[in-house]
Amino acid sequence: MIWRFGLVDSTFDPLMTTHLALAATLALPLLLGLLALLFPPKRAWPVALASVPVLASGLVLLAAVEQVQLLRWQWEIVGVTVSLRLNGLSVLLLLMSQWIGFAAALYTPGHMRLTSVGPLGFWLWPLMGALISALSLIWLATDLLTLYIALELMGLAAVGMLLLSGKATALLAGMRYLLLALVGSLAYLLGVALILGHWGQLDLQGLAGVVEPGPVAWIAAALVGGGLALKAALFPLHGWLSPVHGNAWTPVSVLHAALVIKASLFILLQLWSILLPDTFYAPHVIAWLGMLAIVWGGLLAWRTDSLKTLVASSTVAQLGYLMVAFPLLLGPDIAQLPRALAWDGFWLQLIGHAFAKAAMFMAAGNLILATGESTLKGLAGSSRRLPLSLLVFGVASITLMGLPPSAGFTAKWLLLQAMVMSQQWWAVAALLIGTLLSAAYIFRVFRYSFDETAPRHHYQPLAPGMDLIALALAFIAIVLGLLAHFPLALMNGGGV
Repeated sequence: MIWRFGLVDSTFDPLMTTHLALAATLALPLLLGLLALLFPPKRAWPVALASVPVLASGLVLLAAVEQVQLLRWQWEIVGVTVSLRLNGLSVLLLLMSQWIGFAAALYTPGHMRLTSVGPLGFWLWPLMGALISALSLIWLATDLLTLYIALELMGLAAVGMLLLSGKATALLAGMRYLLLALVGSLAYLLGVALILGHWGQLDLQGLAGVVEPGPVAWIAAALVGGGLALKAALFPLHGWLSPVHGNAWTPVSVLHAALVIKASLFILLQLWSILLPDTFYAPHVIAWLGMLAIVWGGLLAWRTDSLKTLVASSTVAQLGYLMVAFPLLLGPDIAQLPRALAWDGFWLQLIGHAFAKAAMFMAAGNLILATGESTLKGLAGSSRRLPLSLLVFGVASITLMGLPPSAGFTAKWLLLQAMVMSQQWWAVAALLIGTLLSAAYIFRVFRYSFDETAPRHHYQPLAPGMDLIALALAFIAIVLGLLAHFPLALMNGGGV
């Protein structure tokens, strides 16, 4: 499966325009974030203008992949080889990060005007830029050292953004998140040290050529997998997730839920495809934990009275869908067609969830800002004054529930096809149960919001565009389902 990650030799050398686009992709978000720290934007239009070069660089890289399918870069810096690749999958994830980061940046000025951000609040800009730069590097890197550096930069930026509010609860959640992230990093480093000591390889393509099944590969996979699973909040290592989102500003929750946890999952699947090819037990353990995640996350979301906890708990359940697909992607005795369908469904589910969850967190943040209430009961009667925020929540929910014509529906259909063809009926049952639980906790929000007997409350007006930005993200998740053949064709062409 490593060819699907672009871990093969490239026929074409990158052009100068591609070099420039790569440099802009990796460096500009951080530079623009530092510029925003010096000259904080008070409106969305300066953010939109500043983001044009970043978005343009992504489109240039997309055009390059459409033409040549795979590009590779390699440099030697202080005796250390740094390897990057660009294929269909990596460019799709890169574009996902850029556009969701762009939406979060557009949303931030309005959020700051309505929130008491304090003197440290403007540090959100450079931390946001560092996060997007680190994510871009993760999607492109093909050596273990670069992946570790990018992973740490991303984690530190995520923790820093959480601590900016200065609230005691946020500091407690942030420090807990930091400590657990460091534990995950330590486990990852131990796994990398074992790989380097035994095989002498940091480059993933070179590692794929020398790795052999056995105790060393299993222990390294367990260390790397455990560390990354902790960072990705995979069940049952998800305990830090709800407190983090419960105390985070809305733009921070958007970036974290939509992008940060996806990066660790991406690295995990990529490394396990090298260390554990056609292994039975490890993928099936992940899948059974994924089934529990679907049920447990759905029940937590259904029972909670906190709007942000509901959205965060649904992330645990949604990640369960991806975990259930692991045996189809990595397990033995899976035919070519079911594996290909599972591959398509996995990444379409991941990308669709990223856009829908970003939109849902923005909608939840807007409801909380406008009403001053963070509980479901506190939203009673909000449909009278906040119909657009509830519309965004509803459109995003279509993708999470897997209803047509959303990306969630198309992705689950592909996954169900693969599961039926490989006769994994327990996985089919997990997906169906998850869909019912999603509908149960989502409709609880509307049950309270459309309570016409609730007294009228004072509502704080939202900044112009805050709902429209979220609505655009929710509709992207819908359009991805209608036009899924375009990203899937690009993803399957990369690296051939």
